[in-house]
Amino acid sequence: MRKFSKPLILCLFLCATGYAGNVQLLPPDQPSGYIARLLLNETPFPSENGWISEKNSKAAMLSILCVVDARVRHIPVGYKQEQVAAIRTDNAIDVITAGGEKGQCDGFYKDTQGQPVMVPRIGERIAYLEKLANKGTPGRFARLFSYAQGIASAYVRGGLQEADRFAAIHQIGSIYVTGRAYSWMTGQDYYHPGGNFVKIPNDMQGLLGGNRFFTLKKLEK
Repeated sequence: MRKFSKPLILCLFLCATGYAGNVQLLPPDQPSGYIARLLLNETPFPSENGWISEKNSKAAMLSILCVVDARVRHIPVGYKQEQVAAIRTDNAIDVITAGGEKGQCDGFYKDTQGQPVMVPRIGERIAYLEKLANKGTPGRFARLFSYAQGIASAYVRGGLQEADRFAAIHQIGSIYVTGRAYSWMTGQDYYHPGGNFVKIPNDMQGLLGGNRFFTLKKLEK
């Protein structure tokens, strides 16, 4: 009788029990792992409030990444980065953690040693979703995890690899705007970041994954 090695026996056991290891989320101490957790935390999964479809949640992830990138690299003429991003930096992690635990991205902040961290509830939710993603044949949960990690890794390697759906918006109603999105909030009409932020309406795909995206009013030169 052929003898199997211990690693092979373990592999066969995991396959038989449905633990397929479908997703590989990078550690949170790596920039792409940290950004991926932001994208996963800010978008709904099946059975959660705001869930519409896999396509919608993926679009929301990309749009959130576009907001972060816009705050780093595309400050509109007439604005200072501090006005838009509450910080002056060329680093996406600085933008995400600006303002502390209750800052720009609720629950994402830097600890006393300056390391980017998350509040426990975020880690617990993602760990729960990751467990579901790794059950059985890869499905929607696994695809959402892979997408979040994929675009986060691509962004860290060389910037956004896909088109910014909001970049070409120049007018909303009678208001001239800068294009691109510079903020997002829970998709309820009573939430608005105030100031010169302008709501991107539904017919311009401004509502994605339960989040409302906002561009900026164009300023005179």
